[in-house]
Amino acid sequence: MTEYDYLVIGGGSGGVATARRAAEYGAKVLLIESDRLGGTCVNVGCVPKKVMWYAASIADALRDAPGYGFTVAGHEFDWATLKQRRDAYIERLNGIYAGMVQKAGVDLVHGFAHFVDPHTVDVTGHHFRARHIVIATGGRPNVPPIPGAELGISSDGFFGLEQQPRRVAVVGSGYIAVELAGVFNALGSEVTMLVRGDVLLRPFDALVREELMSQMQDNGVELRLHTQAKEITRNADGSLKVALDDGSSIEVDCLLWAIGRHPNTDRLELDAAGVELGEGGVIPTDAFQTTNVPHIHAIGDITGQAELTPVAIAAGRRLAARLFRDQPDSKLEYHTIPSVIFSHPPIGTVGLSEDQARKEHAEVKVYTTRFTAMYNAMTEHRPKTAMKLVCAGPEERIVGCHVIGDGADEMLQGFAVAIRMGATKADFDDTIAIHPTSAEEMVTMR
Repeated sequence: MTEYDYLVIGGGSGGVATARRAAEYGAKVLLIESDRLGGTCVNVGCVPKKVMWYAASIADALRDAPGYGFTVAGHEFDWATLKQRRDAYIERLNGIYAGMVQKAGVDLVHGFAHFVDPHTVDVTGHHFRARHIVIATGGRPNVPPIPGAELGISSDGFFGLEQQPRRVAVVGSGYIAVELAGVFNALGSEVTMLVRGDVLLRPFDALVREELMSQMQDNGVELRLHTQAKEITRNADGSLKVALDDGSSIEVDCLLWAIGRHPNTDRLELDAAGVELGEGGVIPTDAFQTTNVPHIHAIGDITGQAELTPVAIAAGRRLAARLFRDQPDSKLEYHTIPSVIFSHPPIGTVGLSEDQARKEHAEVKVYTTRFTAMYNAMTEHRPKTAMKLVCAGPEERIVGCHVIGDGADEMLQGFAVAIRMGATKADFDDTIAIHPTSAEEMVTMR
């Protein structure tokens, strides 16, 4: 049996970050990963998704090019070529992650870990023991228990597609659903979204979700609200028949499930360690990422809190500082966390939605704007950019900021810093605008 100061189960972004920091602080660290380093984000999430979003954005630019005097004829898109280049890029990132782990002096074991007792895990018959253990095993996509569900693919399967399907059904209404539907649509697939409820992106502010629904429909995506798939069968030509709960059916070449994710806790044998699970299999923690067992910790998607890569990284680094750098108060504050949805167009959001603010604050004032960005003044396609500032109290402290439109993904980071520092509407008003940009609207709203 080999003993360590810190044993990390899961080599995703959060696991690698906390392992490296702990080693930097002098701890003897073991990292255990059963698959490729980098986890969901690097392999089947943020990074390859952003590559596909860039490709879709180039398709959008080609569509807009005639408005700027360009004659663009005869261009073709080859999905297989993009996939090959994307996969090569991800493979390079896997190597970079391995190099970072090695350089940090972290021991790496490939295999699936499960608990033997509160301080010991087993990996293919080998036992490893540690003073502190952190679980960072992430999650995986949900697939519904309906007949033929296995004929569809998940977001993981999206990145395995060798060829572009001509007709696609995307089931779901969250950020993964709208992102992948947007990519398919921009690259030329016929897309139908099957949405159980009446809106996309239900947890987000009404301004951005309503604007997104309108623009996706303008871009040719068919939204079928209050609709669920009941059964999937394969036709003789290889296409899929999707039976719907209203009695109708659609024919597609690919069905993609984007109906949420669930945590990877079912094979860890947490009972052996005495770790308690919460609803849906998440691992509850206190503010310091500690489970009900004092020396066992959890970070990232496995905790069900703000399931974003930078959140897992930040939580993991703070945990390492608390345990191995004598910073007993080191913890992540789970509020005012910015996020971006790489839809078409992109959405940036930080803080409270208007509805949330009205529940939490007695006095709320909202500022909004909706306009055609300068870029689109020259194009046939005229999508709108929309923004909202949600302010609370007599001082009008900004508690929410929501943007949809080209550039939203890049402009939000700086505004997130200001809002986290407690900026007020007066602070924004006193800031000189950068002209001509869409971002200047943030500091000129009245």
